[in-house]
Order: sequence, then C-alpha cells, then structure tokens
Amino acid sequence: MGFLSTVILDFFVALGIVLGGSIFGAMGAFLTHRPPMTEMVDMADKLKIWALVAALGGTMDALKVLETGVLGGQFGAPIKQLCYIVAAFLGCNVGYFLIKWMVGEIK
Repeated sequence: MGFLSTVILDFFVALGIVLGGSIFGAMGAFLTHRPPMTEMVDMADKLKIWALVAALGGTMDALKVLETGVLGGQFGAPIKQLCYIVAAFLGCNVGYFLIKWMVGEIK
C-alpha cells in the first residue's frame, strides 16, 4: 500500500471509530435512560485516543520506527510515521467536532 493511501486510510479509520462509537454509545445511553446527546459528546472525547491507536495499528510499531530512524540517521521513515500519526489525529478530531456539531454544541 502506498504512502498516500495509508494516510487516507488512517484518517478515515480514526474518523469512523469516533463517529461509530459515539453514535452506538448514544443508543446505549438511550436504553439505560441517560441523556444520549451528552453521552455522545463525552464518548467521542474518550474515544479519540483509542481511535488514534487503532488507526495506527498499535503505537509501539510507530514509536519503534521513529526511534530507529532518528537514531540511525534515516529520516524518511520517521517522517512517514509522523504523517500517519497526524492523519489519524486529524481524523479523531474531525470526528469529535462532527459529533459536537450534530449535537448542536457547534453552530
């Protein structure tokens, strides 16, 4: 898989985890008589870090590539890993702000 396709995939995996988890969590909140909109925003906030980790496929591999690349003097692989991390981070935050917009906290 190429660099750009991996960046796009990481973005959308993180976005999907935040959106899907929050929406299904709101259904669970509704079934347990808790406020679904409030729970949806809280869940989106809590899911951001897990979406980032899941999109990257585990952070230890990414951190190992960063370490070996920087210490070995090769900067191509660490820059790619940083791009993957940034793409997943952006996906998490876009999902979070979409949930806040859907709930009505952002106009």
